[in-house]
Amino acid sequence: MTAAAGCGGDSDSGSGDTIKVGLLASLSGTYKPVGTELRSGFELYLDTHDNKLGGKKVEFSVGDEGDGPPTAVPAATKLIKKDKVDVLTGIVANGSYNAVLPLVEKAKIPLVSSNGRPEVKNVDRLWHTAFLSDEPGAAIAEYVKDEVNGPVYAIGPDYQGGYDELGGFTDAFKKAGGKLANPGGETKWTPFPKTTNFMPYFADIAQSDAKAVYSFYAGKAAIDFVKQYAQSDAADLPLYTAFVTEGSVLPAQGKAAEDIYSVLNYSADLDNEANRKFVADWSAKHDAPPTTYAMASYDAASVLDKAIAAADDKGEVNSETINDAIGRLGKIESPRGSWEFGKTHSPVQKWYLRQVRPDGKQLANVMVQDLATVGD
Repeated sequence: MTAAAGCGGDSDSGSGDTIKVGLLASLSGTYKPVGTELRSGFELYLDTHDNKLGGKKVEFSVGDEGDGPPTAVPAATKLIKKDKVDVLTGIVANGSYNAVLPLVEKAKIPLVSSNGRPEVKNVDRLWHTAFLSDEPGAAIAEYVKDEVNGPVYAIGPDYQGGYDELGGFTDAFKKAGGKLANPGGETKWTPFPKTTNFMPYFADIAQSDAKAVYSFYAGKAAIDFVKQYAQSDAADLPLYTAFVTEGSVLPAQGKAAEDIYSVLNYSADLDNEANRKFVADWSAKHDAPPTTYAMASYDAASVLDKAIAAADDKGEVNSETINDAIGRLGKIESPRGSWEFGKTHSPVQKWYLRQVRPDGKQLANVMVQDLATVGD
């Protein structure tokens, strides 16, 4: 059936057999490792599906989000205005969402984002294949309360993503009856992105009555945090985290990361058919195991693949019909296990506890147990 691609908003891609997809991700700055994984995950899906989504050839454009709105907005503007994409995907930093969404809404194109996302009021054109940023902490909080005999010290970066990630943990932890070791019961915030020396913070933790630490960091900050933690007076305290050991940061952290716990919606050793295929395809192109960042972006491509095919079956493919079709997809089989979009257009999904352990000659985030199913 002939597609009328690019009929949404400012897009005019023209060819009925082509879909224009733009990916916005941090390819420079603090979160370059995360953005690179988002790009690689989406590209893997295209590579293993003949560079087609829903049977349509894909013109794939990439924009550098950098560290947030100052670079994200011009990059998104180019993708929407100049490249005239039919759909946008990606986005690493929470701060980028509210800056980019007005552009998406004006152009009337769907955004299928693929990393942590803050709460957003209008999700009519926003779909999300990763998680809401308060969910990882909420998923592990009760487990930490049950495992740790005493107060827990919460620490994270002083920006929106940190507020969301740590807030999810501290709110659920206190609700479960847990107590924070922080002075005044308030999370310790480290200036972002300039904090590279965490030793003064670790000294404060060691002087507190903390029996464990909960933190969120990613990219280079995660490397600095873990290496210095292992050398600090707080090193004997169990460290529970979101994302601190995920991705290419783990080899850089080395032995300093051993035994660290993390909460995540994905682990490369999950035993299901979709994950076995994903890991095999990924391993054929990459030396390291796949990450949740790559998986969520791979799933974004899978969502678009199914939605574009469904729109085509109904007679017309454009930004509006793709957006409508996404809302009718139901259960999605994924390397993480099956999931579906909830009311907030983000996944209702299972979360896992992992621990950094030796896996052959390398360290890996090894799945320990299921934690909770989170989502609306």
